[in-house]
Amino acid sequence: MASTAKEEQYVLGTHDEEIERLGLQHRAWRPSVFTAWQAAGIREGHSVLDVGSGPGYAALDLAETVGPRGRVIAIDKSERFLRALESARRENICSHCVDLETGKFPEVRAQRAWCRWVLSFVRNPREILANVATALDAGGVVVLHEYLAYSMWRAVPPCPELDEFVGAVMTSWRETGGEPDIARQLPRWLEELHFEIRQVRPIVNIVESDTMLWAWLRTFIEVGRRRLTEIGYLTPERSEEIWEAFNAFEAGPGSRMITPGVLEILARRK
Repeated sequence: MASTAKEEQYVLGTHDEEIERLGLQHRAWRPSVFTAWQAAGIREGHSVLDVGSGPGYAALDLAETVGPRGRVIAIDKSERFLRALESARRENICSHCVDLETGKFPEVRAQRAWCRWVLSFVRNPREILANVATALDAGGVVVLHEYLAYSMWRAVPPCPELDEFVGAVMTSWRETGGEPDIARQLPRWLEELHFEIRQVRPIVNIVESDTMLWAWLRTFIEVGRRRLTEIGYLTPERSEEIWEAFNAFEAGPGSRMITPGVLEILARRK
Protein backbone atom coordinates (compact mmCIF):
# COMPACT_ATOMS: atom_id res chain seq x y z
CA MET A 1 0.00 0.00 0.00
CA ALA A 2 1.38 3.40 -0.94
CA SER A 3 1.81 5.86 1.93
CA THR A 4 -0.28 9.02 1.92
CA ALA A 5 1.29 12.42 2.54
CA LYS A 6 -0.24 12.43 6.02
CA GLU A 7 1.32 9.06 6.84
CA GLU A 8 4.71 10.27 5.64
CA GLN A 9 4.55 13.12 8.17
CA TYR A 10 5.25 10.59 10.93
CA VAL A 11 8.95 10.97 11.64
CA LEU A 12 9.06 7.28 12.65
CA GLY A 13 6.82 6.10 9.79
CA THR A 14 3.63 4.00 9.83
CA HIS A 15 4.82 0.94 7.91
CA ASP A 16 4.31 -2.69 9.01
CA GLU A 17 7.72 -2.85 10.66
CA GLU A 18 6.87 0.20 12.77
CA ILE A 19 3.52 -1.31 13.78
CA GLU A 20 5.36 -4.44 14.95
CA ARG A 21 7.93 -2.32 16.80
CA LEU A 22 5.17 -0.42 18.58
CA GLY A 23 3.72 -3.74 19.73
CA LEU A 24 7.05 -4.74 21.25
CA GLN A 25 7.37 -1.29 22.81
CA HIS A 26 3.96 -1.61 24.46
CA ARG A 27 4.77 -5.07 25.84
CA ALA A 28 8.06 -3.80 27.26
CA TRP A 29 6.37 -0.87 28.99
CA ARG A 30 3.16 -2.66 29.98
CA PRO A 31 4.08 -3.12 33.69
CA SER A 32 4.82 0.60 34.11
CA VAL A 33 1.70 1.53 32.16
CA PHE A 34 -0.62 -0.61 34.26
CA THR A 35 0.88 0.80 37.45
CA ALA A 36 0.19 4.33 36.21
CA TRP A 37 -3.37 3.49 35.14
CA GLN A 38 -4.06 1.94 38.53
CA ALA A 39 -2.73 5.05 40.30
CA ALA A 40 -5.02 7.17 38.09
CA GLY A 41 -8.01 5.10 39.14
CA ILE A 42 -8.92 3.86 35.65
CA ARG A 43 -11.60 1.28 36.28
CA GLU A 44 -14.61 -0.53 34.90
CA GLY A 45 -17.22 1.79 33.41
CA HIS A 46 -14.90 4.71 32.72
CA SER A 47 -14.60 6.56 29.42
CA VAL A 48 -10.92 6.99 28.59
CA LEU A 49 -9.24 9.10 25.90
CA ASP A 50 -6.24 7.47 24.23
CA VAL A 51 -4.54 10.50 22.68
CA GLY A 52 -2.26 9.51 19.83
CA SER A 53 -3.31 5.88 20.02
CA GLY A 54 -1.19 4.58 17.14
CA PRO A 55 -2.24 1.05 16.14
CA GLY A 56 -4.04 0.66 19.45
CA TYR A 57 -2.07 -1.63 21.72
CA ALA A 58 -2.81 0.53 24.76
CA ALA A 59 -6.40 1.08 23.61
CA LEU A 60 -7.01 -2.67 23.62
CA ASP A 61 -5.66 -2.98 27.16
CA LEU A 62 -7.77 -0.01 28.24
CA ALA A 63 -10.84 -1.65 26.68
CA GLU A 64 -10.26 -4.69 28.88
CA THR A 65 -9.79 -2.47 31.94
CA VAL A 66 -12.98 -0.40 31.50
CA GLY A 67 -15.07 -3.39 30.42
CA PRO A 68 -18.24 -3.45 28.34
CA ARG A 69 -19.84 -0.60 30.33
CA GLY A 70 -16.86 1.65 29.63
CA ARG A 71 -15.55 3.22 26.46
CA VAL A 72 -12.15 3.94 24.93
CA ILE A 73 -11.88 6.90 22.57
CA ALA A 74 -8.81 6.40 20.37
CA ILE A 75 -7.47 9.47 18.54
CA ASP A 76 -4.77 9.35 15.88
CA LYS A 77 -4.02 10.98 12.53
CA SER A 78 -2.90 7.77 10.84
CA GLU A 79 -5.66 5.95 8.99
CA ARG A 80 -3.30 3.01 8.67
CA PHE A 81 -2.79 2.77 12.41
CA LEU A 82 -6.51 3.10 13.10
CA ARG A 83 -7.33 0.34 10.60
CA ALA A 84 -4.96 -1.93 12.56
CA LEU A 85 -6.90 -1.08 15.73
CA GLU A 86 -10.31 -1.50 14.10
CA SER A 87 -9.36 -4.98 12.91
CA ALA A 88 -9.56 -6.08 16.56
CA ARG A 89 -13.33 -5.30 16.49
CA ARG A 90 -13.85 -4.22 20.09
CA GLU A 91 -17.32 -2.79 20.62
CA ASN A 92 -16.23 -0.48 23.43
CA ILE A 93 -13.56 1.28 21.33
CA CYS A 94 -14.42 4.16 19.03
CA SER A 95 -11.75 5.81 16.90
CA HIS A 96 -11.35 9.31 15.49
CA CYS A 97 -8.92 10.09 12.66
CA VAL A 98 -7.74 13.56 13.65
CA ASP A 99 -4.47 15.39 13.03
CA LEU A 100 -3.85 16.90 16.45
CA GLU A 101 -1.45 19.45 14.98
CA THR A 102 -4.31 21.14 13.11
CA GLY A 103 -5.83 22.14 16.44
CA LYS A 104 -8.88 19.95 15.88
CA PHE A 105 -10.16 17.63 18.58
CA PRO A 106 -13.25 15.41 18.59
CA GLU A 107 -16.21 16.59 20.68
CA VAL A 108 -16.03 13.89 23.33
CA ARG A 109 -16.21 13.61 27.11
CA ALA A 110 -14.16 11.32 29.32
CA GLN A 111 -13.22 10.67 32.94
CA ARG A 112 -9.62 9.74 32.19
CA ALA A 113 -7.02 10.40 29.49
CA TRP A 114 -3.85 8.58 28.51
CA CYS A 115 -1.08 10.06 26.35
CA ARG A 116 2.31 8.46 25.74
CA TRP A 117 5.10 9.79 23.51
CA VAL A 118 2.85 12.07 21.50
CA LEU A 119 3.73 15.52 22.81
CA SER A 120 7.40 14.92 21.98
CA PHE A 121 6.55 14.80 18.29
CA VAL A 122 4.11 17.67 17.70
CA ARG A 123 4.44 21.40 17.08
CA ASN A 124 1.61 22.38 19.44
CA PRO A 125 1.93 20.29 22.61
CA ARG A 126 0.39 22.86 24.94
CA GLU A 127 -2.63 23.27 22.67
CA ILE A 128 -3.16 19.51 22.67
CA LEU A 129 -3.04 19.48 26.48
CA ALA A 130 -5.64 22.28 26.49
CA ASN A 131 -7.89 20.21 24.24
CA VAL A 132 -7.50 17.21 26.54
CA ALA A 133 -8.45 19.42 29.48
CA THR A 134 -11.62 20.54 27.67
CA ALA A 135 -12.59 16.92 26.96
CA LEU A 136 -12.09 15.78 30.56
CA ASP A 137 -14.85 15.99 33.14
CA ALA A 138 -14.13 18.01 36.28
CA GLY A 139 -12.10 15.74 38.52
CA GLY A 140 -10.86 13.77 35.53
CA VAL A 141 -7.27 12.57 35.49
CA VAL A 142 -4.72 12.62 32.68
CA VAL A 143 -1.79 10.19 32.67
CA LEU A 144 1.27 11.25 30.69
CA HIS A 145 4.44 9.39 29.77
CA GLU A 146 6.78 11.72 27.90
CA TYR A 147 10.53 11.97 27.45
CA LEU A 148 12.36 14.05 30.04
CA ALA A 149 15.99 13.49 29.02
CA TYR A 150 16.26 11.48 25.82
CA SER A 151 20.03 11.81 25.72
CA MET A 152 20.27 9.69 28.87
CA TRP A 153 20.11 6.72 26.49
CA ARG A 154 23.67 5.49 26.74
CA ALA A 155 25.68 2.31 26.47
CA VAL A 156 27.66 0.86 29.37
CA PRO A 157 30.53 0.58 28.51
CA PRO A 158 30.39 3.55 26.09
CA CYS A 159 29.50 3.00 22.44
CA PRO A 160 30.12 6.20 20.44
CA GLU A 161 28.03 4.92 17.54
CA LEU A 162 24.98 4.59 19.81
CA ASP A 163 25.56 8.17 20.99
CA GLU A 164 25.64 9.26 17.35
CA PHE A 165 22.39 7.42 16.62
CA VAL A 166 20.64 9.01 19.62
CA GLY A 167 21.85 12.44 18.51
CA ALA A 168 20.49 11.87 14.99
CA VAL A 169 17.12 10.80 16.43
CA MET A 170 16.88 13.95 18.54
CA THR A 171 17.86 16.17 15.62
CA SER A 172 15.26 14.56 13.35
CA TRP A 173 12.50 15.14 15.92
CA ARG A 174 13.47 18.77 16.50
CA GLU A 175 13.77 19.58 12.81
CA THR A 176 10.28 18.20 12.18
CA GLY A 177 8.73 20.31 14.94
CA GLY A 178 9.05 18.04 17.98
CA GLU A 179 11.01 18.24 21.21
CA PRO A 180 12.52 15.05 22.66
CA ASP A 181 12.72 16.54 26.17
CA ILE A 182 9.18 17.98 26.20
CA ALA A 183 8.37 16.63 29.69
CA ARG A 184 10.35 19.49 31.24
CA GLN A 185 7.56 21.85 30.13
CA LEU A 186 4.56 19.79 31.15
CA PRO A 187 4.13 20.50 34.90
CA ARG A 188 4.00 24.26 34.25
CA TRP A 189 1.55 23.92 31.36
CA LEU A 190 -0.70 21.59 33.32
CA GLU A 191 -0.91 24.01 36.22
CA GLU A 192 -1.67 26.88 33.83
CA LEU A 193 -4.51 24.74 32.43
CA HIS A 194 -5.98 24.28 35.93
CA PHE A 195 -4.76 20.79 36.63
CA GLU A 196 -3.65 19.69 40.07
CA ILE A 197 -0.53 17.58 39.72
CA ARG A 198 -0.92 14.43 41.76
CA GLN A 199 2.25 12.54 40.87
CA VAL A 200 5.52 13.24 39.07
CA ARG A 201 7.86 10.28 38.73
CA PRO A 202 11.01 9.85 36.62
CA ILE A 203 11.48 6.47 34.98
CA VAL A 204 15.02 5.40 34.09
CA ASN A 205 16.29 1.83 33.91
CA ILE A 206 19.66 0.15 33.45
CA VAL A 207 18.91 -2.93 31.38
CA GLU A 208 20.70 -6.09 30.29
CA SER A 209 20.42 -7.87 26.96
CA ASP A 210 17.95 -10.54 28.12
CA THR A 211 15.21 -8.04 29.04
CA MET A 212 12.18 -6.73 27.16
CA LEU A 213 13.39 -3.15 27.57
CA TRP A 214 16.66 -4.07 25.87
CA ALA A 215 14.68 -5.67 23.02
CA TRP A 216 12.65 -2.44 22.74
CA LEU A 217 15.80 -0.31 22.44
CA ARG A 218 17.50 -2.76 20.09
CA THR A 219 14.51 -2.86 17.76
CA PHE A 220 14.30 0.92 17.79
CA ILE A 221 17.90 1.11 16.60
CA GLU A 222 17.28 -1.52 13.91
CA VAL A 223 14.12 0.12 12.55
CA GLY A 224 15.07 3.70 13.37
CA ARG A 225 18.42 3.70 11.56
CA ARG A 226 16.66 2.70 8.34
CA ARG A 227 14.04 5.40 8.84
CA LEU A 228 16.78 7.98 9.48
CA THR A 229 18.36 6.91 6.21
CA GLU A 230 15.03 7.32 4.36
CA ILE A 231 14.57 10.88 5.64
CA GLY A 232 18.18 11.92 5.16
CA TYR A 233 19.71 11.95 8.64
CA LEU A 234 22.08 9.01 8.07
CA THR A 235 23.79 7.70 4.97
CA PRO A 236 23.22 4.02 4.20
CA GLU A 237 26.90 3.35 4.86
CA ARG A 238 26.84 5.06 8.26
CA SER A 239 23.62 3.30 9.18
CA GLU A 240 25.31 -0.08 8.61
CA GLU A 241 28.40 0.98 10.57
CA ILE A 242 26.25 2.00 13.54
CA TRP A 243 24.37 -1.30 13.42
CA GLU A 244 27.60 -3.33 13.26
CA ALA A 245 29.07 -1.37 16.17
CA PHE A 246 25.94 -1.91 18.25
CA ASN A 247 25.99 -5.65 17.58
CA ALA A 248 29.63 -5.79 18.67
CA PHE A 249 28.80 -3.83 21.83
CA GLU A 250 25.85 -6.13 22.58
CA ALA A 251 28.02 -9.23 22.26
CA GLY A 252 30.69 -7.87 24.62
CA PRO A 253 30.95 -8.70 28.33
CA GLY A 254 29.02 -6.61 30.83
CA SER A 255 26.94 -4.79 28.22
CA ARG A 256 24.09 -2.68 29.57
CA MET A 257 22.03 0.27 28.40
CA ILE A 258 20.58 3.22 30.27
CA THR A 259 17.09 3.91 28.95
CA PRO A 260 15.99 7.39 27.84
CA GLY A 261 14.63 9.39 30.76
CA VAL A 262 10.82 9.38 30.90
CA LEU A 263 8.58 11.48 33.15
CA GLU A 264 5.30 10.03 34.40
CA ILE A 265 2.73 12.65 35.38
CA LEU A 266 -0.72 12.15 36.85
CA ALA A 267 -2.77 15.34 36.98
CA ARG A 268 -6.38 15.99 38.02
CA ARG A 269 -8.56 18.58 36.27
CA LYS A 270 -9.99 21.01 38.81
